Formats: sequence, structure tokens, C-alpha cells
Amino acid sequence: MYLFPALHPMLQIGDFAPDFTLKTTTGDTFRLSEQRGQRSIVLYFYPKDDTPGCTAQACSFRDQYEDFRELGAEVVGVSSDSETSHQQFTQRHRLPFPLLADTGARVRKHYQVPRALLGLLPGRVTFVIDQEGRIQYIFDSLDRATDHVAEAKQVLMQLRAASEA
Repeated sequence: MYLFPALHPMLQIGDFAPDFTLKTTTGDTFRLSEQRGQRSIVLYFYPKDDTPGCTAQACSFRDQYEDFRELGAEVVGVSSDSETSHQQFTQRHRLPFPLLADTGARVRKHYQVPRALLGLLPGRVTFVIDQEGRIQYIFDSLDRATDHVAEAKQVLMQLRAASEA
């Protein structure tokens, strides 16, 4: 992680999500700041395309994608895989949401996503970011891949209920 943690405090609920720009599977540019005021973002970092846990997670997001859209959110996946790998993964599993190629792991580091399994694998962390760009939820679990989907959906339902109250 960081040598001097005090110089790099962990992201917390209520913090503004760090802005970033990455290429999507379609070659378009995704800039987080451009989403502000439009929709919430479910930003999920995952270890690697086409691995069992990552495929289960992506397909679970795919199967519930319309629920996320109805809750006013866009799902966005990030890994260090290449754009080509993401394109193949998207096509193979008919993913309706963008995958972003963070090939240098710059965004992963900016979001302080820890490594897992003794530092051998990139971690699996999901952030729910509201329309204002503030982090509303952080879920970190390598093993419970599909729980990221259920947890994010639950948080979005709670945010909607709070805004309607």
C-alpha cells in the first residue's frame, strides 16, 4: 500500500470521487466528471477479464443492468486489461455497460484499491458514487464477486428512497 499512510488518506464515504479519464471498449473516452449531475455511477474494479469470479460479477451486473438504469445509475467496470481484452470480454458475455482499460493501474491506485491474496492479484472493490460525485458506498471483497452487485443495488435503492422522502 502506501509507505506514509498519513500522506495518502483512504477514500471514505462522503469524499468526492477522484476524477479520471480512460478509454472504453468502444474507443470512446469516459470522464467521471462528465457524469456529475446526470446519474449515479457504480464503479467496480475487478482483477481480470475472463476469470471465473470476474465473469460471474460482470454477468450479474449485466443481468441486473436495467434495474441499475431504472435507479438512475450507470455501471462501469475497470481493470488493467487492454482495450482489446475488454472488447472480447464484452462481446463474449454481451455486456451492456462500459469496461475501462486502466493498463497502468493509475486509476486503481488513485482509488486506493488494495491488492489481494498476498499482493498477487488486483483487488475487487465497488464504489457507488452519487450524482454530485460523492462516494456513498465502498465494498471490498475479492471472494464475494456477485455480492458487489446486490450491495450496490441496495445502496442505490436507499439513496432513491432518501431523495423521495
